[in-house]
Amino acid sequence: MKKIWLLILFVSVLFSCSDSERSNKNPFIPSYSVNLSVDTNLPAYSNLKYVSNAVIVPNYGAKGIIIFNAGSGYNAFDAACPNQEISSCGAMTIDGINAVCSCDKTSYSLFTGLGSKEYPLKQYKVQVNGTVIHVYN
Repeated sequence: MKKIWLLILFVSVLFSCSDSERSNKNPFIPSYSVNLSVDTNLPAYSNLKYVSNAVIVPNYGAKGIIIFNAGSGYNAFDAACPNQEISSCGAMTIDGINAVCSCDKTSYSLFTGLGSKEYPLKQYKVQVNGTVIHVYN
C-alpha cells in the first residue's frame, strides 16, 4: 500500500510540472495587471494572421505587450527587457522571430521566450475567440 501512495505522489508531481506554466517571477519586471484584446481584422494587427509575425501593443504591462503567431497558437510577452532594470531600457524591438533588448542586445525567441540570460521573457496567458486575441494574467 505504501508503494502505491508513493507512486501516486510521484505521478501527481510529474504531471503538475509543466513548461506551459513557466514561472514569471522576475525581480526586474513588476507584476502589472494585463487585460488586452486585439482584433486581427483591424489593420494594426492584421499581420498576426500569419505565422511568425509579431506586433507590439504599447501601454500595457511594463513596456508594452508583444503578441506573436507561433503557428500552433499565439504567445504574448512583456516588451520589457527581462534581465535589466525596468527604468534603464526602452521597450524591446522585434527582429523576425526574436525580441531584442535595447540595452544589452540580447535576443529572445518569440516561440519560447528564452534567451541566453538568466530570466526568460515575462509571459502572459492568451485566449483566442475567432479573430480576437485576448491577453491577460
